[in-house]
Amino acid sequence: MKQARGFTLIELMIVVAIVAILAAIAYPSYTNYVLRTRRADGKEFLMRVAAAQERRFTSLNRYGAMADLGLGTSSENGYYTVDVALGNSDQTYTLTATPQGAQAPDQCGNLTLTNTGFKGQSGTESNGKCW
Repeated sequence: MKQARGFTLIELMIVVAIVAILAAIAYPSYTNYVLRTRRADGKEFLMRVAAAQERRFTSLNRYGAMADLGLGTSSENGYYTVDVALGNSDQTYTLTATPQGAQAPDQCGNLTLTNTGFKGQSGTESNGKCW
């Protein structure tokens, strides 16, 4: 008689449990990685708008609204929208990038950038992790 070869049900269930534990540990890390990667889209767009503001200030001696810069309000991949708040007779600005769609659960919240280069955020995450 030949002995049957294969896995027992208990061995199979142990492997399934181990895979489930590894997946439960890995999924939150993956989610945070994806949010951090999408955050780069918003930061890049903020820096691009800030550069356009500085070019405008160099030629006209004042900052402008998004329509004046010739840029749309949405980032390249659509994860952030940017608004401009002008102050002091258009001599200062604050850019605010608001997460949209799949990026909305990001704990950094709104990212801000001012004409002085100050970078901030409105969420519960520390600013060092956001910028």
